[in-house]
Amino acid sequence: MRPKSKKVVSVVTNSNHFVPIIHHSEISEEIILAIEELEALRLKDLLRLEQKQAAKKMNISQPTFHRLLLGARKKVSDAIVNGKQLKII
Repeated sequence: MRPKSKKVVSVVTNSNHFVPIIHHSEISEEIILAIEELEALRLKDLLRLEQKQAAKKMNISQPTFHRLLLGARKKVSDAIVNGKQLKII
């Protein structure tokens, strides 16, 4: 197994937890979104960078960036569609 590369993350967030507006006892699951995944979303979807540019900013390969982005989008979609908590760590 390859050692994990150090990823550059520039995102700063005022919140690290998002909870749907339903009674807390009804929330069945918490989804963990890694800070690297949040950075991938920010660079690609918010700043609209090309994947190669975004990967370079994070100091990772384009395929690694793509995997982070796909994972992040799946987690965020699952949390929104299924009313799950989303925690950023």
